[in-house]
This record gives sequence, C-alpha cells and structure tokens, in this order.
Amino acid sequence: MGVFVFLPLVLPLTAWPVARLAAHRLHPRTATRLLTGCAGVLGVCSTLCLALLMVVGTAQLPGNPLPDAWSDPEVRAAVPYDEIAGRLAIPALAVVVVSCARAAWRHRRVRRRARRALAGLPAASVVVLPDPRPYAYALPGRRNRVVVTTSLLAALSGPERRALFAHERAHLDARHHRFLLITQLAARANPFLRPLRTAVAYTTERWADEDAATRVGSRRTVARAVGKASLVFRGAPSTALAGFASAAGPVPRRVAALLAPAPAARLLPSVFTVAGLAAWAAAAGTAVSALSSANSAVTLFLILKASTPL
Repeated sequence: MGVFVFLPLVLPLTAWPVARLAAHRLHPRTATRLLTGCAGVLGVCSTLCLALLMVVGTAQLPGNPLPDAWSDPEVRAAVPYDEIAGRLAIPALAVVVVSCARAAWRHRRVRRRARRALAGLPAASVVVLPDPRPYAYALPGRRNRVVVTTSLLAALSGPERRALFAHERAHLDARHHRFLLITQLAARANPFLRPLRTAVAYTTERWADEDAATRVGSRRTVARAVGKASLVFRGAPSTALAGFASAAGPVPRRVAALLAPAPAARLLPSVFTVAGLAAWAAAAGTAVSALSSANSAVTLFLILKASTPL
C-alpha cells in the first residue's frame, strides 16, 4: 500500500478552494450537489483508511482476537510507520465512529421531537404556532411540513409571507436535510471537510432562495423577506432543521445575491473559470482518494489472505 493508504486523510485539502468559490460563483444547486458529493466520498475514504490502519495496529496488540499471522513483518511492511500509524488509528477511528453516531442520533432525535410536538395539530402542510418567538423551519418526514410562528408572520407583508413559504417548501422538495446530514457526518469523519459543511449550509439556503424567487416571481420580494426575518429571527429549534434566516452571517450575502441577476444554471462549471478549475481540482482529489482507498483495501485484503494459514 505504501503512502497511498495515507492519501485519503489529507486529500480533503484539495476541496478547500472550491468550498468558497462554488458558494459564490456556481449556481447554488450545482454547488450543493458538487460539495456534498465530494464531502461524502472523501469522508468515506478517510474512514476506510483509518479502518485499514486500525487492522494493522490491532494485530500488533497482545491478546487481540485477530490471527497471529496478521502481525507478521510482511503485513506490517505494507504500511509505512506501522507501529505509530497503526496504533494511533485505533482511538482515531473510535472517535470518528462515536462522533458520527452521535450526530446521526441527534439529527433523528430532533426530528422526532419536532414531529411529536406537532402530533396533536391538524395534518396540514403548513403549521402556524402562536409563539412570541419568531422562527420558521422545514420539517421533513412522511408528512412534510412548514412550521412558522405568528410573530414572524406579523413581521412580514403578504408577498413576503409567500416568499417565506416558498423558501421552506423548496427545502422540503429538494430534500436539503439530506445534504446537510451527509456533510455533517463527513466533517465528523474528517475535520478537513468542515469548510465543505459550512459551504453547503449556505448553498442550500441560496438554493431555496432561488427557488422561492422563481415561484413568487420577484427576487426583491425574497430579498426583503430574508432581510426582515433576519432582524427578528430567533433561530430554528436545531441546526438539523433548515431555517429561513437562522444564520445571521450569510444573510447579507444572500440578500446581495438576490438583488443581483439570477445565476446561470449549468450542470458542470467551465474549466476556463476560477470556480471551474477549483471544482475540477476537487473532483480530481476525490477521485484520487477513492482510487487510493480501493487500492489500499484490495492490497491489504490480498496480503492478509495470503498470510492467513488455511
């Protein structure tokens, strides 16, 4: 395997340039799909890399349940610095597994609690809560719902309310919660992927903004709704649920983007642009990571199979 087994741990760095450029220079739908795909593959590859190193490290521990032949010099020679890397991979993989499991459990718990809180209300697609705290969020599930409070509706005009509902409905229709969950798990698997998680949190909001502008027929109306909501917004119950203006930092950027001309919807960015070069570099890094992981996994499997007595 050589040094190729370590490549998936550091190749997420190749996606850093596109994390910011894609959010500003690509259509938000394209940026979301590109960044989520890269984050998901890179996260799986880095976890697989840790698992391969963990096997080599565990085989060196006294009293382990693995075959004794797996600690032979021939097997250890397949991994550079096997004594250090193999043993460090054991706690590192444990941290990744526990962190990802907690994130997935918390995501599921928040959605269950939100659905349970609305269980006694009519089965409508829009739920208006008499709450003095102004907030709104999209609740995915078997019955997709948009939850909004009366205090937030009171702060918006009629057209702005339609923009708010169109925005939240766009979150549900495009299943943005899945993109957010994938990037969150990827960032837990490899801290180098955190910029992609932050970028996707922004691009999903921009995607919903653009869909809302198309539905209501006015980009300025959506911009006003986002701006007004940000002044009074108190946030969704959790980051597991997409909110209308829950992230105060990107709101000025979202408003500026809505006041600008609509971005061109292209399936693939041009290689002759800065964003296109960054996107293709990230795609190349993702492909190399996948190939390195596959090569390392197959190589280690063959080595362990050859060293295991019949």
